Amino acid sequence: MTTASERRYETFSYLPPLTGDQIVKQVDHILGHGLILAIEHTTRPDPRDAFWSMWKLPLFEVRTSQEVMAEIQECVQAHPDSFVKLNGYDPRRQGQVASFVVHRPG
Repeated sequence: MTTASERRYETFSYLPPLTGDQIVKQVDHILGHGLILAIEHTTRPDPRDAFWSMWKLPLFEVRTSQEVMAEIQECVQAHPDSFVKLNGYDPRRQGQVASFVVHRPG
C-alpha cells in the first residue's frame, strides 16, 4: 500500500518533484497561453475525490509567475500539512487544461 505522499497526482507526478525554477517555467508557459490559474489544497487526497479546497478565488488578475509563486507560498504556509496543486483553466473552452502538484507535505 502506498502512502499519500507516494501516490501519483495529476501531470508530472511520475517525475521527481519539480524545483522552484521548474514550477516558474510551467507557470510562465500556462500564463503565456492565456489560462486562468487557481490554487487548491487538501490534507487527504483520494483518487476518487477530484474536489480539493480552493485557495482564495481563481487568480484572474495575475500576470507574472512571481505573483503566482507568492500565492503558492502563502497557501503552503497557511496549510503546511496539505498537498497543494496549481490548475490552469481555459476561459474559452471553460475547462481545466493543466493541473499539477506543487507541494507535498513532509
